[in-house]
Amino acid sequence: MKDILQDIVAHTHALGFLNIVKVNGDDAQTGIDSMAEDRSVILQANTKAAQVEMKGTFGMPNLNKLDIHLKCPEYKDGATIDVVTADRNGQTIPVGIHFENKAGDFKNDYRFMNADIINEKLKTVKFKGANWDVEVQPTVANVQRFKLQATANAEETVFTVITDGTDIKFKFGDASTHAGEFVFATGVTGSLKNEWAWPVAQTMAILNLDGDKTMRISDQGAMQIQVDSGLATYEYILPAQSK
Repeated sequence: MKDILQDIVAHTHALGFLNIVKVNGDDAQTGIDSMAEDRSVILQANTKAAQVEMKGTFGMPNLNKLDIHLKCPEYKDGATIDVVTADRNGQTIPVGIHFENKAGDFKNDYRFMNADIINEKLKTVKFKGANWDVEVQPTVANVQRFKLQATANAEETVFTVITDGTDIKFKFGDASTHAGEFVFATGVTGSLKNEWAWPVAQTMAILNLDGDKTMRISDQGAMQIQVDSGLATYEYILPAQSK
């Protein structure tokens, strides 16, 4: 239980812009949704294995508090970390997580948000898919080059993506400003006709996550960065922004 909770927090709260999570679980799978307040990033994820303790629909607010409990040294070894349920309207639903250390003398309770409230607070825009025109598996070297250009062009909040033959290039700024560009990946099939803009900070944060990554870009104005953590597959959708 602790492993999947830590995984969810690491791929949401730790990014700095996903502050609330909606869980929708059944016997077959456990879905995780979130969205940045400015709608710059939409997250749709599924755990690799259904989490039997996380059945039903509920919200996980105040992820910073959950992160603090998960990192607390009192709960490192031999602790009890269980989902607490309650009967509501004839149904048994998850209502929170109880933390208790091995000695039983250090306890915390983290409360879930009920389905009605999370559905109101997180009106997730379901991404219905797109025709992905290019696809690349970012490497550590690719991401490092991105960091270098982002630092050199720190005044730019967005970057654009173009294809040049079989290369994908990231561009910062334009002819009227300080500008920079670099080859992010080579040997790519497909091409982009439009120069869409994407947020630097959010893209960088996602690419810095642990796990196998695949980046897909559509000429329709959508980017998807898929991160496989081993425990879950997280799909971050970034709608294109104005330059």
